[in-house]
Amino acid sequence: MPSHAPDTLWFTRCPVPTATGIAADQGWLAEEFAADGIAVRSLQDVPREIAADHHFTHALPGLFREGGNVPALWARSRGEQTRLIGLTWIEERQVVLVRAGNGISGPGGLRGLRLAIPRHGISIDFWRAMALAGFSGALGSVGLTLADAEPVDVPASEDGGQWAAELAALREGTVDAVYVKGALAVEAARRYGAEVAVELDAAPDRRARVNNGTPRPVTVHQRLLDEHPDLVVRFLAVLLGAADWAAERPAEVARILQAETGAGAEGVAGAYAEGGHRTLHLDLSEERLGLLARQERFLHGQGFLQAPVDVRAWTDPEPLRAARALLETRRTVTL
Repeated sequence: MPSHAPDTLWFTRCPVPTATGIAADQGWLAEEFAADGIAVRSLQDVPREIAADHHFTHALPGLFREGGNVPALWARSRGEQTRLIGLTWIEERQVVLVRAGNGISGPGGLRGLRLAIPRHGISIDFWRAMALAGFSGALGSVGLTLADAEPVDVPASEDGGQWAAELAALREGTVDAVYVKGALAVEAARRYGAEVAVELDAAPDRRARVNNGTPRPVTVHQRLLDEHPDLVVRFLAVLLGAADWAAERPAEVARILQAETGAGAEGVAGAYAEGGHRTLHLDLSEERLGLLARQERFLHGQGFLQAPVDVRAWTDPEPLRAARALLETRRTVTL
């Protein structure tokens, strides 16, 4: 027998382009559930003692998470009863940086180089996983592997921002290459005077860009899905509507992205491909599931996952199908 509806639904997202971030900015999530007396709150807006580490562990049953696949797969591999209910693919600038003027160009130039691999003291080191996957994708695009270069551990900096320790090591000459991604990376590269050696975005095969955010999952706890499937469907319908809204409003999306990422207009423009505002839609296509399965194999092989995750068994396509039908019905009614 279903339990009473929760007093609060929670959401969390990474500081990147997400339909969740768009919907939150516009107030649509709160609006959707207001009549039910259900509050909708963001983990990013509450004190740390309340948010805890739920963004990574997903141990909060009433939580929707749109974020990187490394923590999502990690939580599932540890036995957390989550379900995959959507995937996005958003091109978020991924590059390998080197010291200016050293003549290194293209993924083949990474052979034999010292690659910066950060090490953070967190429960799931997604930064480390991103660097390894980024270098692996670059090397793999020309038939090489991580074994053809020299990964070098770089202890993370306590302050200084993302990639500060790796870029400092690059400037000091203790490493030769650094993987970075996103809006803040564009600004960081400029501050450190580094130059791009590899543009992963330019690789014709998108498998070279499979990483923490590509593809990016939307997950929900099995308990919420079992007890209140209608709430899950309605939440997803809001995200689908937000993606449709964003597709027609590039300037608004850019404004929201600056707030979400903490980057300036130049960083956002440099990190996200033109037309990216039209790519926030969720799906569970075979292509995206296959790319996520590829990431799962890589993460398990690198020791990030406690146990293998069967991506297709983890997936429940019914809520997204029902959300599309609900959104279509609502639009028909308003015509």
